Amino acid sequence: MNYAIIAAGEGSRLQQEGVALPKPLVTLGGTPMIKRLIDIFMDCEPESLSIIVNEQMTQVREYLESLTLPVPFRLVVKSTPSSMHSFYEVSRHFADMGKFCLTTVDTIFRPDEFKKYIKAFSDDNSADGYMAVTSFIDDEKPLYIDVDAADRITAFRDKPWPGVKYISGGIYGLTPPALEVLRNCIDSGVERMRNYQRALVDAGLDLKAYPFHKIIDVDHAGDIETAERFLGYRQ
Repeated sequence: MNYAIIAAGEGSRLQQEGVALPKPLVTLGGTPMIKRLIDIFMDCEPESLSIIVNEQMTQVREYLESLTLPVPFRLVVKSTPSSMHSFYEVSRHFADMGKFCLTTVDTIFRPDEFKKYIKAFSDDNSADGYMAVTSFIDDEKPLYIDVDAADRITAFRDKPWPGVKYISGGIYGLTPPALEVLRNCIDSGVERMRNYQRALVDAGLDLKAYPFHKIIDVDHAGDIETAERFLGYRQ
């Protein structure tokens, strides 16, 4: 599996709330969030790792450049207008690869659940993608997911409806056909990651919703304590 991390956001809300460190270096249980993600990926049969940071994140870039990893590591330093554009920049490094898994640096999940998810995605040779979903709503603007009886994704929606089961967990397991859709979105001026996901459905890709018990985003200072309690670092 090829992995990628989007860590190109400014983390402005954390800074405004008194968190001095850049978001990727904020620690959970003593480990920087970005290192925690890397460690999880390195325990899930990695073939490569790609990370994008913005041009202002010199501290993050220097930290990443100091790491020694057992797989090919590609670091992209570029400021982008959205997560979708960041995805496009790192995708240039794995256009010829097979399956890949992408997430943002502030997406917090349990390693055991992630390992099961990667195994299921790796073993499935029919689906074009496995999108992590959860019934736990912790996002300020959740992306709701409509599925059929087999948990195949039929739509991504901005608003809930009676009987909705899932929201997006921000972990994207995809295959090369998804990159063609991404390029088309960039060329046509599509904005935002959620609109790219809608484009995947419109293109007829077979996307499976894979449920996680809980996924947390670290957007505010208070989310750090929430994430540490979720991971068992605090009582």
